[in-house]
Amino acid sequence: MNMEFIQALEELEKEKGIAMDVLLEAIEAALISAYKRNFGSLQNVRVQIERSTGEIKVFARKDVSEEVEDSRAQISLQEARVKDPRYELGDIVEIEVTPRDFGRIAAQTAKQVVVQRIREAERGLIYEEFSNREGDIVNGIVQRQDQKNVIIDLGKIEAVLQPSEQINIEGYHHGDRIKTYIVEVKKTTKGPQVLVSRTHPGLLKRLFELEVPEIHDGVVELKSVAREAGARSKIAVWAEDENVDPVGACVGPKGMRVQTVVNELKGEKIDIVKWDSDPAKFVANSLSPAKVVSVNISETEKIAKVVVPDYQLSLAIGKEGQNARLAAKLTGWKIDIKSESQSNAMAVQGGAYGQEEYYDEDEYYEEGEYYDEGEYYDENEYYDEGEYYDEEGQYDESLEGDSVNDGLENDHQVDTNSGDVVADAEVVEAPKKGRKKK
Repeated sequence: MNMEFIQALEELEKEKGIAMDVLLEAIEAALISAYKRNFGSLQNVRVQIERSTGEIKVFARKDVSEEVEDSRAQISLQEARVKDPRYELGDIVEIEVTPRDFGRIAAQTAKQVVVQRIREAERGLIYEEFSNREGDIVNGIVQRQDQKNVIIDLGKIEAVLQPSEQINIEGYHHGDRIKTYIVEVKKTTKGPQVLVSRTHPGLLKRLFELEVPEIHDGVVELKSVAREAGARSKIAVWAEDENVDPVGACVGPKGMRVQTVVNELKGEKIDIVKWDSDPAKFVANSLSPAKVVSVNISETEKIAKVVVPDYQLSLAIGKEGQNARLAAKLTGWKIDIKSESQSNAMAVQGGAYGQEEYYDEDEYYEEGEYYDEGEYYDENEYYDEGEYYDEEGQYDESLEGDSVNDGLENDHQVDTNSGDVVADAEVVEAPKKGRKKK
């Protein structure tokens, strides 16, 4: 050991962020084990590395006692006082016993300890970095597939995308660049393990924060997210400033902002609705693009009873109950959807009209049980690009349709196939040929 070794440790401290004192203490502990292994396992010794010169010294530690039973661990009071007259019984005397060829052993041991400590320190730094980023979005490159897991290179570490966190319709190929959401960071014997997701609702939220400056700056607040990954999602947004249109801010000029998010999620449909403190208005908005006639709220049962036009019933429920289920997730309310004719029949019969069906976030509607998707509604038949947006992509309030239920707010929808911005269904007139052909 010499000054070059000390200088090397100082460089490691600067590059790796490992304190030199920590390295030296670890080397001293390793040298004690090496000395006992090579020169006497029963001796109690202390290794000291001079910080200024790098010189290594080994000291045997012996207890001062009246009778010496083991000369390797004890020393008489007379011998101790020869070295220093101030020693008393019970004190510890340190005697230098540095072997002549101890430098070679010390060099080998120091190398092993330094390499091990560097590895541990790097793992610790990586763990600290990524544990603080839980709930954040990261860019990565697909490296390989390990059984059903997808391994993604994040630069300093590889992340694991488990099958349960993968979108079924997506294919992951070597070299693909994807954005993922950090779900959890674990400490393992092989170092930190980062688990990421493509299905987490937080991914959708973070993507909108990246694309919409108003959300990032806090002008627009993203209140809630409901997502069925790979198929459809709904988000509720709100702005404290009445002059700010939160839905329009998320949609962007000609749908550019939301379309960027849709492309990142490989075509997942996204509905953007306006959040409202009034549960009735919020539930009505959440069922977009369906038109709502009325909403009755039961606070005690946490149930919202919704009435929609007959020709909008299948649209309100959605394919396999998807629209109603997402609305229930978004609002946190169980939703009972009836058509106007069903509601009128119940009123005539005193409310006894069959069995009510409630939609919550965990229930699924069997496709074709009562209504077929698209029986009365064709999303391409009534909506054209630019219906509510001018050539510069500015929202035109003069074209907005009448709101329902005393001013329920409108929303926007994006057709992910064409990229068109679709306005709310509230302005759609009932088609004259609205019945299903037999």
